[in-house]
Amino acid sequence: MIQSFPELAEFSAWIDEAADALAEHGWFWRADAVSSAQVAALSADLDQVIDDDRLKRAGIGRERDFQVDRDTRGDWIFWLDRQRPAQAAFLAQAEQIRLALNRRLFLALFEFEAHYALYPPGAFYRRHFDSFRGTANRMVSLVLYLNHDWRPGDGGELVLYQPGGDEMARIAPRAGTLVLFRSEEIEHEVPPTRIDRASIAGWFRLNTTTTDHLDPPR
Repeated sequence: MIQSFPELAEFSAWIDEAADALAEHGWFWRADAVSSAQVAALSADLDQVIDDDRLKRAGIGRERDFQVDRDTRGDWIFWLDRQRPAQAAFLAQAEQIRLALNRRLFLALFEFEAHYALYPPGAFYRRHFDSFRGTANRMVSLVLYLNHDWRPGDGGELVLYQPGGDEMARIAPRAGTLVLFRSEEIEHEVPPTRIDRASIAGWFRLNTTTTDHLDPPR
């Protein structure tokens, strides 16, 4: 049974603002987008994933191009599915966001994929785009933070850059904070964290399936 959280009905309070910000600026963030109850459920679920030793070293690239590059990123990940209640509830919320963005921005977003991301002390993710324009199908990136005890000086912020290179935002990874940004337009990075940094990273995608190419690969 999918857990029910108040924000699944109340996200309409900020989704219009998010759509307007994505259209005008390419990014949006909100500190209280997800309730403390859902953050607690997701944090407990991630703890169980860790206890079960199911996290995998993150890499870059897809399919044959996949490689682990510790000079680029140092996080550990677990791809979400609907087999566990906390993950199912979050994916249900993401589906509502997908439908809402399609209605407001006509993006033709087809699906959402996401994983837990755990950055141990010292881990980082160098400056990058989540998708290169015209070459991939990730359109809108999502980040949700699960860090209850984050304090200034702990590092691991999300740094967003303007086209052309200057920093335009530095978002603290506090529990309940949600960020949306255009995957092809917003370059970003995670500087080194000094404590464990937990989040969900996800992407709203187009479908590029053709007669000889299955997307996403199965």
